[in-house]
Amino acid sequence: MSHAEHKALSEEAFSLSAHDFERVRELIYRRAGITLAPTKRSMVYSRLSRRLRDTGHTDVGAYLDALGKADSPEWQSFVNALTTNLTSFFREGYHFPVLAEHLRRLVAARGKASIWCAAASTGEEPYSLAITAVEALGARPPVTIFASDIDTDVLAKARRAVYPINTVESLEPDRRRRFFMRGTGSNAGMVRVRAEVAGLVEFGQVNLAAEPWPFREPFDVVFCRNVMIYFDTPTKAAVLTRIHRVLRPEGLLFVGHSENFSDRRDLFSLQGKTVYRKVG
Repeated sequence: MSHAEHKALSEEAFSLSAHDFERVRELIYRRAGITLAPTKRSMVYSRLSRRLRDTGHTDVGAYLDALGKADSPEWQSFVNALTTNLTSFFREGYHFPVLAEHLRRLVAARGKASIWCAAASTGEEPYSLAITAVEALGARPPVTIFASDIDTDVLAKARRAVYPINTVESLEPDRRRRFFMRGTGSNAGMVRVRAEVAGLVEFGQVNLAAEPWPFREPFDVVFCRNVMIYFDTPTKAAVLTRIHRVLRPEGLLFVGHSENFSDRRDLFSLQGKTVYRKVG
């Protein structure tokens, strides 16, 4: 344990025993498929301490006992608290030209295309997909985008489509002017995604580690980036199999820069930098 973590734990308002920490790891794995490393005790304490205060608990064990009921409304807040959400507009930007070209081919051949963004977080990624579709195909592109996350708090932020202005400062000036509105008055320092972009995205909650997924039609593209780094090997295998199932033939899967699934050549073939094509 680092000096900073030891100091933080020594100043706890609540105790987090080794037993309770292992219970947290088991519960979040069972509920969301997330594998928490043993080094995450300080992070777990910091995030759960807020839930204890909000729910009036003074003991971590008692709080976890209260989660024992499968229908406890606190389950969602527990999952939200322990979910990591790191995102930005056009993160890992090398993927978007590949997506644009793929969308042009799909629309030329079939007249439409569909995308699933499987880790929407606060919305920057799905709105980046929508901007890419508009830039590639013009206003009102025949593209549907479904964006999901397990965390209901970040989905609420994503639906609002409002962000601090510094989140778009790295974008080209023309792109900022075309796709974002600057706030004034009480909204100064904020930007809103323009309605023609925001309207392309539908948001909903999906737990990647649980079945069934709520899809009636397959997708042409799946963005599932920097998610499976939080899953163990069996969970990754199950999620990859399900993604394969919901992709159309020749569909593309975009993953994060540190994720490699070349060992699943039975499901996907590598097409470029962390871009895979469905096999079969």
